[in-house]
Amino acid sequence: MAQHKSAKKRILQTAVKTERNRYYRTRIKNITKAVHEAVEAEDKTKATAAFAVANKQIHSLVSKGFIKKTTAARKVSRLHKMINKIEAT
Repeated sequence: MAQHKSAKKRILQTAVKTERNRYYRTRIKNITKAVHEAVEAEDKTKATAAFAVANKQIHSLVSKGFIKKTTAARKVSRLHKMINKIEAT
């Protein structure tokens, strides 16, 4: 167990950050899963609506510093490509 005041504070800060990061990771998974489910059902309108939400949420996490800009761009690009394939087939 931590003895110094700064070490105790660090433990508390780490716990708060861990909880926040867990929430954001889960949020990313859930919003991308919504797009995947709409694409599998081949429902273009649902997929487009879910993509709009996902795009906004993913880019808001960039502004918070949770993920890098390039990571967000890659995720959004992959989702967008999936939606465009619905139209092609």
